[in-house]
Amino acid sequence: MRLLIATLLWCMLAAMPQDGAARLPQPVIQALQQAGIPESSIGIYVQDANAERPLIAVGEERVLNPASTIKLLTTFAALDQLGPAYAWTTEVYTTGMLQGDVLTGDLVVKGYGDPRLTLENFWLMLRSLRARGMREIRGDLVLDRSYFAAAESADPGSFDNEPTRPYNTPPDALLVNFKAVRLQFVPDAERRALRIIAEPALPQVQVLSNVVLDNEPCGDWVGRLKLTAPGNGASARLLFGGNYSLACGEKERNYSVLGHPQYVHGLFTLLWRELGGAFAGGVRDAETPAGARLLLAHQTQTLAEIVRDINKFSNNVMARQLYLSLGAIALGAPANSEKSARAIRQWLASRRLAFPELVLENGSGLSRNERLSAKSMAQLLLVAHRSAVMPELIASLPLVAVDGTMKKRLSGAEVAGQAHIKTGTLSGVRAIAGYVLDAKGRMVVVVCIVNHARAPGAQAVQDALLKWIYSR
Repeated sequence: MRLLIATLLWCMLAAMPQDGAARLPQPVIQALQQAGIPESSIGIYVQDANAERPLIAVGEERVLNPASTIKLLTTFAALDQLGPAYAWTTEVYTTGMLQGDVLTGDLVVKGYGDPRLTLENFWLMLRSLRARGMREIRGDLVLDRSYFAAAESADPGSFDNEPTRPYNTPPDALLVNFKAVRLQFVPDAERRALRIIAEPALPQVQVLSNVVLDNEPCGDWVGRLKLTAPGNGASARLLFGGNYSLACGEKERNYSVLGHPQYVHGLFTLLWRELGGAFAGGVRDAETPAGARLLLAHQTQTLAEIVRDINKFSNNVMARQLYLSLGAIALGAPANSEKSARAIRQWLASRRLAFPELVLENGSGLSRNERLSAKSMAQLLLVAHRSAVMPELIASLPLVAVDGTMKKRLSGAEVAGQAHIKTGTLSGVRAIAGYVLDAKGRMVVVVCIVNHARAPGAQAVQDALLKWIYSR
């Protein structure tokens, strides 16, 4: 009888949630009900970083689209394998003779996938060339983009039919300034006209305005503009119509309109002439000739700085550059998505992490196909917390109510400034993953992924969860 009673008690205890696991806090349940999101559409996993069992585990093994929280996998893998001080190099070669300040021959620029070769960094590279005595180039600009497979430069409109949006810019071994043109919209009340200023002012890009100024509330100023953008990759014509409110003041927005070679050629020509140089050559793709002479090896930011930009602002273009770089470094060039997925799986195995449900496409979250469970994401964060690169990874995440994609959330709440949280947003997807330092000084890992048509209402659910973790 005693044995029977003991057995029954053990079975009852075993059936009960451990340490509150599988239980949702009442504020989270209420937020789910108000949002109309069923529990079957969520994956939540919460665990103290120093505990062995989760505080909450609901739908934790459900295979979901994690949106941009997948960047945590890409960036942690990079930091762990390459180290925070890793830096990309862009090489410049010459194929002819430099006589005095005149190069008789081609200038070859070879890219290795630098995620942040911005306009400023590109200008510094060209300035360094001028400082070496080169002024006139009597040849062509040759771009060696072979470090990434050509197939990775896919149709920029394939994801959401928004080819001019910079987040859709395809990866490229020689990505310069994210291939973006920043347009400043400057209303002139006296002339009742809208002036549009392009930076950089590339000769291949023509910007025209037929916009009508009015006195309506600013509101969705982008939606009130009507953009027609015919182009063939080599040139583009941006024609703006619609309306713009004087109440908006000056605004700016980035657009991506040219092919990679044409953009680099246009920017190179513009900046080289501004630096006092002379160049009238064309542009072509080719691998660096065997006899070319290395003139300059230019480096920009370190990986720790790159990862911060990727995670704080959820930069898809930089994440895709990093993802492909991982594949090329681990398995050799040319980089492609398959190599990168294989390299990350090998790294996960080396870390004794098994994510059988993992589906990777581009490592950025700008994907309808990528999949991961909340439990696997939490396991990744727990391992990261015990790693040597933990400070760099956590510091790269948006700080609640302070910066990045969490800047406007939970302002005034007790958890404000006490949690580093990566967000993820797609149509039908809302996700958060990161770390909360609770009121008792305990570091807590949190993952909450929602895949549902009413996912936009999940922000209240996630905010309620963060508040509960902090003050529990």
